[in-house]
Amino acid sequence: MSRSFGVALLGAGRMGMEHARTLLGIAEARVLAVADPNLQAAEAARLLLRAEKTYPDPEEAIHHPGVEAVVIATPTDTHARYIELSALAGKAIFCEKPVAKELGETRRVLEVVEQKGVPFQIGFQRRYDPPYAQAKRKIEAGEIGPVEQFIAVMRDPAPPPLEYLRTSGGLFVDMAIHDIDCARFLVGEVEEVQAWGAVRVDPRIGEVGDVDTTNLSLRFANGVLGVIQNSRRAVYGYDVRTEVFGARGKLVMDATPKTPLWQYGSGISADHYHFFMDRFKEAYRLELEAFFRSLSQGVAPTPGPRDALESLRIAVAATRSLREGRVVRLSEVV
Repeated sequence: MSRSFGVALLGAGRMGMEHARTLLGIAEARVLAVADPNLQAAEAARLLLRAEKTYPDPEEAIHHPGVEAVVIATPTDTHARYIELSALAGKAIFCEKPVAKELGETRRVLEVVEQKGVPFQIGFQRRYDPPYAQAKRKIEAGEIGPVEQFIAVMRDPAPPPLEYLRTSGGLFVDMAIHDIDCARFLVGEVEEVQAWGAVRVDPRIGEVGDVDTTNLSLRFANGVLGVIQNSRRAVYGYDVRTEVFGARGKLVMDATPKTPLWQYGSGISADHYHFFMDRFKEAYRLELEAFFRSLSQGVAPTPGPRDALESLRIAVAATRSLREGRVVRLSEVV
């Protein structure tokens, strides 16, 4: 029989509550503590999970008696600190992306994780989305032959607040990194990138030093060519599609309707996922289940430290390419 692990949930906001609902159904997880400076939100999560205690300070929850694993869903700029504290305390770690927005800080914190030998999983949830996971298996089985091209599109329904964009790390680090991780997951390591960006959605985004519309070209180490397109606006809702083209066919993870129903009349209509948390709801559940299953089985969770670091390296290379107007090799980004 699998054993259960004492858990501290750090963060009880939108993503924290999504994870709380998942934790409620995981036999291997016993949530003992919930932490959030917003004590009302923390108490709501505690009541849902029937946890022992709430804390305003996540550091206190990490050290709550009996806690063996932490689920980190706090604001981005706190991830590195709580990962490091958890690793030093010998706790298994699941953390939403990213570890940090800066490559140096990410590398430093992940070195602590590896030195302490604690299990670590980064929240690139698309790897657990059934279409993406099945595509990975089909590619590895050779069903489409040698891969030749990779194409990904992701467009959010609307830009996040300007206050968020000012400190987000830029579109490639904040948003496109999910497509970047999919590229590595489905195709392999990236050797060089060329990025183009523009401000087409809101001029204020340009004023804070970011772009809202991008094309990113990838050259993979295995010779495959790739393109990633991102936009901060899609008036019809969340738009995410991925295609892997091979010598004997292709795999397409399409922007399917939320409900498998098409209405035909004077026109054709279907409902559409409006937000990423809606589209990838099952993936968020599956990734957390996989984390605790890995702990129970004594195997390393995935995606792990190297995935967190390498996907960020590509995003940093893309940002450098955009700013400098040139091809950037990953070997330049250290």
